[in-house]
Amino acid sequence: MSVPAPPDDAAAPPGQPRKAATAAWIGSALEYYDFFIYGSAAALIFPKVFFDASDPATATLLSLATFGVAYAARPLGALFLGHYGDRVGRKKIMVFTLVLMGLSTFLIGCLPTRAEVGTLAPVLLVLCRVLQGISAAGEQASASSMSLEHAPPHRRGFFTSFTLSGTQGGQLIATLVFLPVAALPERQLLSWGWRLPFWLSVAVAVVGYVIRRRLAETPAFARQAGAEGPARLPLAVLLREHWADVLRVIAGALIASVSTIFTVWALAYATSDAVGVSRSSMLWVGALANLVALAAIPLWAALSDRIGRRPVYLIGAVGSAVTMFLYLWAISSGSYPLILLTGIVAFGVVYSAANGVWPSFYGEMFSTRVRMSGMAIGTQIGFAVAGFAVTFAAEIAGPDGTDWSSVALFTAALCVPPVVAALTARETHKVPTERLGERPAGEAASRETVTA
Repeated sequence: MSVPAPPDDAAAPPGQPRKAATAAWIGSALEYYDFFIYGSAAALIFPKVFFDASDPATATLLSLATFGVAYAARPLGALFLGHYGDRVGRKKIMVFTLVLMGLSTFLIGCLPTRAEVGTLAPVLLVLCRVLQGISAAGEQASASSMSLEHAPPHRRGFFTSFTLSGTQGGQLIATLVFLPVAALPERQLLSWGWRLPFWLSVAVAVVGYVIRRRLAETPAFARQAGAEGPARLPLAVLLREHWADVLRVIAGALIASVSTIFTVWALAYATSDAVGVSRSSMLWVGALANLVALAAIPLWAALSDRIGRRPVYLIGAVGSAVTMFLYLWAISSGSYPLILLTGIVAFGVVYSAANGVWPSFYGEMFSTRVRMSGMAIGTQIGFAVAGFAVTFAAEIAGPDGTDWSSVALFTAALCVPPVVAALTARETHKVPTERLGERPAGEAASRETVTA
């Protein structure tokens, strides 16, 4: 069904695409600073603070499992936030997620330790982590939808990629904040030092709130809501008209396993007694890789505006399966220059191809009416598996945690579904924004929608 072009008064005001991309970048960076400091703490601090330090292997495994808890909560958050994002707009969800993330992260920094309250400490930690997961479930989908719907049609990949480069920026900030913290003497680190990065989330929430409150709702959403009204049950419309694309997004989102293995498991492995690289040295690998990713992501996305989403995404998915072997092998060798080089290539350059293009690639599969629901639900189910990939990796690595080749093979296997998803998806980089989500000609299906 053809959708008429938007009227002139519904077009994005001059400068609004850039403003939307900037707000997405800054907001995502601030929110994912909160999310990723947990990953560093789960690998380096929490096994000794919230779990039984007399059994380091089990304590590490349990700590990494709490990292995955947020990913398990994300599909539930996606159902709720995706529904309301398609009903009330992208802007309100973007503001809500930032406030929720800031509050839950600050509370983690206030928690009592296992030595103080026993098993209540990890229980409270898990509850706060669940809140982080619910917040993250709506963040990327709302920010990506906002950027995509504001962007010029021929530059959607570039503008939408700022959501993910913001995520990498947040990871970089989190790593840089943890560098001086990790360098503290052990006693200060485990008593009060680890709390400081979490307390900083108060400033994060305030700054992000001010930025996002000033952003206008997208013309595409305003036009659709005014002309047809929001879908009363976006999930019903989504599953009836876009179920195959939801499955593609779920499969594609497994590519995030590369990030979680790199960020958490590889960090724990490299700093273990078996390898012996210092905490600060490994944090610098992550910092420099993310710095390179900040430049690589928009470049890959701009390339996708020229040659298509699928080829760029496939470069990232297939390349990540190969370079993860190289990176984990480098860690096993103990050679820091080799670790640094392969880490930057694997995560900063190759993984950035898939990471930079997926916000536009996934978002363009859906119509405005269900875009946020489709992106949120599809990505968060896939991300839930990716989050627990860290826990599975810890099990696969064996009792001494040194079987890196099995972990690399496991990560490569998780790259196969994203490759299949990309190969079966439609190429959309030249489709007009108002035509996104339409079914190909000859596909027999009802275009009925559920209206208010």
